[in-house]
Amino acid sequence: MNNFTIFASMNNTEDIECKISDVFGKGFAIEKNEDDYHIKSKALFNKYKLIIRVMSEDTNPAYFVNNIPGMMNYYNSIPFEDDNLKELVLTQISVLNTVIAIESEKEIKDEQMQLCLSLLSTIGGIGLLPNSTLLDREGVVIVYPDGQSGPSNFRPYACTRKVRVQEAISEEGHQRKNKTLAYLKEKGIPYTDSLPQLPPMKDCQFKIKEDIARRAVALLIVIQFACDVAQGENIGESRDFFINMLRKYEVEASLTDNERAFLNDQQPNVQEAINISWQYEAYWTLIWALGFVEKLDFPEGVCDCEYAIQVVSNYETFEQFYLQSAMRSQEEILDETDKIYRLHWACVDSRIQEQTAPAGMNESIVLERRRGLFWLIGHQNEDWDTISMNT
Repeated sequence: MNNFTIFASMNNTEDIECKISDVFGKGFAIEKNEDDYHIKSKALFNKYKLIIRVMSEDTNPAYFVNNIPGMMNYYNSIPFEDDNLKELVLTQISVLNTVIAIESEKEIKDEQMQLCLSLLSTIGGIGLLPNSTLLDREGVVIVYPDGQSGPSNFRPYACTRKVRVQEAISEEGHQRKNKTLAYLKEKGIPYTDSLPQLPPMKDCQFKIKEDIARRAVALLIVIQFACDVAQGENIGESRDFFINMLRKYEVEASLTDNERAFLNDQQPNVQEAINISWQYEAYWTLIWALGFVEKLDFPEGVCDCEYAIQVVSNYETFEQFYLQSAMRSQEEILDETDKIYRLHWACVDSRIQEQTAPAGMNESIVLERRRGLFWLIGHQNEDWDTISMNT
């Protein structure tokens, strides 16, 4: 391989030059050109040259806007054998703000690789090999490209700058947070005061009714295809049927990129199909927001899948379905979003402590409800497939 990349979450990059010097100072000459470092070996023979490029959200904002969502999509599409590890990796990617790209004119050998790993250890963050294997800060494999877990005991890290920038303080947010905390106390569910407020209604980017309705119908149809894949049905026949359904309801444009790729895959992955089928719970929040579900019950039991299907199948066209919907208020949607946000924290905290989720919650249900609700409020303008799940 000829390149190695370090991704990190850092408050500033001012000390990176010192860290590069500490690692490469012996045996190499270092020349700096703006944010690039040219590393040349001092040996008489077997001369070696590396270029280290440093980019941050401050110096190269376009890189992060264009590449981090793609990185999220890529690792979200990998069939992780450990769903918890997938959540941790996606959480880490969501808070990255620094890239140290190392390029070599020759193939990187063991000796140079050890130096790259030393820099990774010094800087922190995660390392990316050309084949998309991820390493932790100690150089231990987090996950392989096929989704197989490595031996790393990985935990994501976010600098205070990335954590604090997400919090918006408002009286409305304060009242909503306290309302949720009172609900959690009543149910005996643990919580933390440090979990930030969600933005007030005026700062949210709520999806409009038609977009929600189209997303709901498209998602339901993809879920049905995923269920067929998971159950070993005839893939070709199933694909043709559900593509025709998408066209019948005129919602093909509301598929996500991941869903479209899954639907067109000649050999769709079974684990991915199972993951998509769990999105019944995210779909449930959409039809709740559209008025087809009376209330979101406590997330301990799966939704009524038969009813979930009938909500759409009762209508011959999208227009008929849309006309029967009755949009809930933004306040009600945001209240439920705040609640699921803090319930998710309780699930994650219990899992970290190797305890079962409190009050009989099913974390998979909580996770998917959060996906749907955060998408509804337009949280950080994230796409459906890349909703951040950090707590």
